[in-house]
Amino acid sequence: MGTRQPRGRSGGRPTLEEVAARAGVGRGTVSRVINGSPRVSERTRAAVEEAVAELGYVPNTAARALAANRTDSIAVVVPEPESRFFAEPYFSDIIHGVGAALAETDMQLLLTFAGGDRERRRLAQYLAAHRVDGVLLVSVHADDPLPDLLEQLDIPAVISGRRSADETLASVDSDNFAGARAAVGHLLARGRRTIATITGRLDVYGAQRRLDGYRDALTEAGHEVDEALIVQGDFTEEGGRRAMTELLERAPALDAVFAGSDVMAAGARQVLRTAGRRIPDDVALVGFDDSAIARHMDPPLTSVRQPITEMGRTMTAVLLAEIADDRPAASRRLHRPQIVLPTELVERASS
Repeated sequence: MGTRQPRGRSGGRPTLEEVAARAGVGRGTVSRVINGSPRVSERTRAAVEEAVAELGYVPNTAARALAANRTDSIAVVVPEPESRFFAEPYFSDIIHGVGAALAETDMQLLLTFAGGDRERRRLAQYLAAHRVDGVLLVSVHADDPLPDLLEQLDIPAVISGRRSADETLASVDSDNFAGARAAVGHLLARGRRTIATITGRLDVYGAQRRLDGYRDALTEAGHEVDEALIVQGDFTEEGGRRAMTELLERAPALDAVFAGSDVMAAGARQVLRTAGRRIPDDVALVGFDDSAIARHMDPPLTSVRQPITEMGRTMTAVLLAEIADDRPAASRRLHRPQIVLPTELVERASS
C-alpha cells in the first residue's frame, strides 16, 4: 500500500496560503519563517512550523528563489592569481570554513578568481546580472574596485580582513596587531635584540597591522625601531627569499626574524640555511598563520595561529544573515558587523 501524500484544501500539494491559514498568520510571515529570517517571534515561528508539519508542506525551492529574486548561491571571490590560491594554505582553510557553514543550507558555492583586469571585468558583468545572492571577498587589496562595485550593485558582501580602519562592508578578521606583538614579545623574552621583520604587501590592511604590532612591541620594550630591519615581502615563498637576502645584506648581525606569513618564513629559512645561519641558535624565526607549513618545517616553526577556518565559517554566517535581512539597504548599511577573532602564539623549536 503506497504512502498517502498530504493534500491541501485544493486537493493538490499544500500551498503557502493554506499553511498561513492553519497558523493564523499572513503569507509573508510564513515566507519569512521558511527563508530563515530572524525577524519573526519564536511563538509565531513555532506556529508556522507546526502548520508546515501538519500539512506536510514542502517549499518549492526554485519557485521561492525566483519569486524572491534569489539564486540560492553565493560566490567566494579571490582577487589573486590562481597560483597563489593553490600555494597558500590560508585560502583552502577559508574555503573549508565556508563549506562547513553552508553544509546545512541549500546554498551553492561558486569559487572565482579575479587576479587580473580581464577577470575583474568578466566578474563585474556576472555580478551586475545578480547571478549570486551574496559575495565573500577574500584577500582584498586597498585599491581593489570590487568592494565598491558590490556597494553600487547592492549585493550583500562580507570581506575577510578590512581594507582600512574605516571599512564600510561587513568584515571578519583576525587580530593581526596583537598577534604580531605577541610574536615580537616572545623573541624579546628569548633574549633576541636585533629583530627584523618581513612584511606582507602593505596595500593589505592586515599586513599593515602586523607591522604596527612589530613596531609597538619593540617600542614598549624600550627598543628603537630600525627601519633597515623592515623589508616588504608579498606573502610568497620567493618574496620571503628576496626579503631575507636583503636583510642579511643590510644587517648581517641580526638574530631574529618575524615573517608576516609562514610561506614567507619558509623562503627566509632557505636563505638563512644557505648563508650558514643555524635556526634558532644564530637566528630565531617566527611566522604567522600556523599553517601545515609551520608544523612540517625543519625545525618546526613558531607561528601566530589565526583561526582561519573559523573566519570562513563566521564570514558565511554574517553573509547569510545579511541575505535574509529584508530591511532597506540604507538601514542594513548602518549595522554591518566588523568582527575581529583572537590570535594565539604557538611556540615551536624555531625560536
